[in-house]
Amino acid sequence: MKKTDIIMLLGMTGAIAFTNIFGVGRTLYSLERDVLRLHILANSDTDEDQQLKLAVRDKLLENSEELFGGCDTLDEMKCRAREKQSEINDIALSVIHDKGYDYDVKNSVVNMEFDDRTYGDMTMPAGTYDALRVEIGSGKGHNWWCVMYPPLCLPAAEEVEAHKEKADDYFTDQQIDMLENHDDYKVRLWCVDFFKKIFSLF
Repeated sequence: MKKTDIIMLLGMTGAIAFTNIFGVGRTLYSLERDVLRLHILANSDTDEDQQLKLAVRDKLLENSEELFGGCDTLDEMKCRAREKQSEINDIALSVIHDKGYDYDVKNSVVNMEFDDRTYGDMTMPAGTYDALRVEIGSGKGHNWWCVMYPPLCLPAAEEVEAHKEKADDYFTDQQIDMLENHDDYKVRLWCVDFFKKIFSLF
């Protein structure tokens, strides 16, 4: 094979690979921009504090319709989360005090980095997402999270199939494929992350 043919072949291969990575990056970017996560941090990693975190989670999910009912868009959900900060704190504090603890609690809507997180049969890829962050006490313990928007924060008793049906209503086919087949995207997502870090230097 001639040198020019080899160069052309390498160029075409590189172009195809770049286009593929660019497509994955675009899908990841759309996920990061289309999602609001709920992120609850325990006071510590003791069994008691972890159980308290789950009790706070359950109470917040029980009151999700009261807090966020009628929100049809991501912007409405984020706006409501900011408007309901006091009510969210009151709900969390009621659980904390009922359990005999005197921890403080605070919440805010933040933009933060997440590692890969598996939720049901889906894996939300690592990235920078908006989140309603609820910190119990020092917030030093392991966290619990779910997807608030689209509304995928289902009680533990809900079936996985119901969770998937909800996801199908909100995510695109490309996003669903990335969420459900995360292992197939690992190398390409690593490349996306690599290029993001390179570009950030400039």
